Amino acid sequence: MSKWVEMRDSIVQTLKVEEVTEELKEKVTQSIIDNVFPAIEESVANFVAKVREQAPQETGWCRIRDGIVLPLVMEGLVYIAKIVLTKSLAKN
Repeated sequence: MSKWVEMRDSIVQTLKVEEVTEELKEKVTQSIIDNVFPAIEESVANFVAKVREQAPQETGWCRIRDGIVLPLVMEGLVYIAKIVLTKSLAKN
């Protein structure tokens, strides 16, 4: 069974509840951080590496897009989402 299928089944099983408690929300959040984000980070890293590799062949705005904008946006969004979820688990 693939890692994605295991991850999906785990999330589906976790979400089959009648009452959503704080403990459940924390468990789902931690599961996303532990299981989903590594796959997303790896995919983004591969995409960014390929885009940056192609950037020198581009000209004008496309060179800026591939060398700076796309990598910054993609890596930034993943970073921010992970930070927000991680901070939401911290006890206030």
